[in-house]
Amino acid sequence: MKITDIEELNKKATEVRLGIIEAVYGAKSGHPGGSLSCADILTVLYFNQMQIDPMKSRDESRDRFILSKGHAAPALYSVLANRGYFNVEELPSFRHIDSNLQGHPDMNKVPGVDMSTGSLGQGLSMANGVALSSKINSRGIRVYCLLGDGELEEGQVWEAAMTASHYKLDNLCVIVDNNNLQIDGTVEEVKSPYPIDSKFKSFGFNVINIDGHNMEEIIKAFNTAKTVKGKPTAIIAKTIKGKGVSFMENQVGWHGKAPNEEEYKQAIKELKKKL
Repeated sequence: MKITDIEELNKKATEVRLGIIEAVYGAKSGHPGGSLSCADILTVLYFNQMQIDPMKSRDESRDRFILSKGHAAPALYSVLANRGYFNVEELPSFRHIDSNLQGHPDMNKVPGVDMSTGSLGQGLSMANGVALSSKINSRGIRVYCLLGDGELEEGQVWEAAMTASHYKLDNLCVIVDNNNLQIDGTVEEVKSPYPIDSKFKSFGFNVINIDGHNMEEIIKAFNTAKTVKGKPTAIIAKTIKGKGVSFMENQVGWHGKAPNEEEYKQAIKELKKKL
């Protein structure tokens, strides 16, 4: 299932955002802001780019996706549900005691989750291992790893970046969700990672800067990354935290807060107008 029509991809992204709101509202907790900001990126990956089959969720030849910023689990769960890995009706059970949809992704309980994540900074190291294994076994797997911009403050990210470059992991693509906000404020205020693109270049990456909400740019960046040989690629995606819900956009307070009933209804109404 590959969607190439931009209008259809935008519609899918809106459906993913609806699922995010349903999940966080159902849990009465969670991280909507950073989940909404990466919805377009995940939509392109799962509906346009990755070689995957929901009916064969453990196929060894599948491409892999690792959500390093594991608190954005509502985005991953929503895209997986919309892609057919499990029923979208399960999304409101997010974070419930008897649900498989834990607060952070669990590869042992949720079909389609390729790596359990949550502790920030570790995802790229995991992605390196998968990408290197694919090189050794000549499986031809592509590995995608999504990092948050605040997460770049973790030292392990840069150890992993050096490793990816050292082993010439050209089957690895890192995406930075650069929404410029983390739990305590802007990334500049907390501990500035800028310039992000120059840092990754200095670590030996091919670097592409894009608008993380422009479907054409996202697709072009991923297609370009596939042609790069001898080095990993880092896509720096400029995004808006809370994208798609007017009162959540660019508001740091929505990093880790669930909407109340009135806010939930407004968010759903706004998103459904885009379908």
